[in-house]
Amino acid sequence: MQIESWANFFRAFILKFMKKYILVIVAFFALTACNKLQDQAMKSADKAFILKVANDNFAKKKWKDALALYDRLPNLVAGTDDAPNVVFNSAYANYYDKNYKLAGHQFKNFAINFPDDPRKEEASYLSALCYYEGSMDYNLDQTSTELAINELQDFLNTYPNSERSKNINQLIDELSYKLEFKAYENARQYFKMADYKAANVTFENVLNDFPATKLRPKIMDYIMKSRYELALNSVFDLKEERIANALAYTKTVENELPNTEYSADAIKFREDLNAEKVKFAKIKAEIEAKKAEFAKKQKVSQEKLDAEETQKSQAKAQIKAESKANKMRRDSAKLQTPEPAATFKIRR
Repeated sequence: MQIESWANFFRAFILKFMKKYILVIVAFFALTACNKLQDQAMKSADKAFILKVANDNFAKKKWKDALALYDRLPNLVAGTDDAPNVVFNSAYANYYDKNYKLAGHQFKNFAINFPDDPRKEEASYLSALCYYEGSMDYNLDQTSTELAINELQDFLNTYPNSERSKNINQLIDELSYKLEFKAYENARQYFKMADYKAANVTFENVLNDFPATKLRPKIMDYIMKSRYELALNSVFDLKEERIANALAYTKTVENELPNTEYSADAIKFREDLNAEKVKFAKIKAEIEAKKAEFAKKQKVSQEKLDAEETQKSQAKAQIKAESKANKMRRDSAKLQTPEPAATFKIRR
């Protein structure tokens, strides 16, 4: 019985192994046949044969093989009834193969070149969807995101009552948030680097560009903190103005975001800023007093210098007048003295 049991087990094992081996062989030959067909189609000039193999690959979701053959067909099917299907299937194959940029371009061209085709709306929608899928991460260049928003909006404007339009606004909101978040992160980098002036300006620009942003509370908090830091660490000439700006913004935060952690911070910051304002006013008064005292001393010193200069000028003028008077007296004396009489020598 034991020997018979082992024999049955061995036979079952052999049959199972053979079955798997046969399946592998069948799969191998099937794959070889498919590869052979693909190679033949790639070398063939027969439009019908290339199209059939391409469509078979498309049906089997072999996107790369299908695309390789569809790329050979445009010139062969130009002007025929097969042209729309080739363009449409090629676009879909690129879409499924995640070549979104190329697929979007192909779907868009399909909608333009075949305006009477019943798949025009589907192609327009898929074109917009490809641009959406091709949108880059927020920390990369967002040109693709802006382009995607425009394409989605164009579809919404063209087909406002389409079933496909129902999720368009959601996609646009998602992409818009990506732009908002990128701008927010850029501004936050300035804050992290303690460049509070740049942070304040950049965060304000984010609010101006995206007034309905969901990040508004956080942005306002960063603006308040930036102005707070600017006020406390400001140069003397700008400190009073910056304290006033920071105080005003704490009230804005408290009014727009009541009963939040941000309004609580606003109250604390306002206390610090008011204390800084009093401190600065005292320092400013001392400096103004010193300036006034210094100006007074300067005035006295200048008056003294002016008096000395006046005395010197008067002394010079007096010397000059006396010199002139002496000259005039000498000239007058010469005029009053008669010329000596003429004399002759007598010969002896």
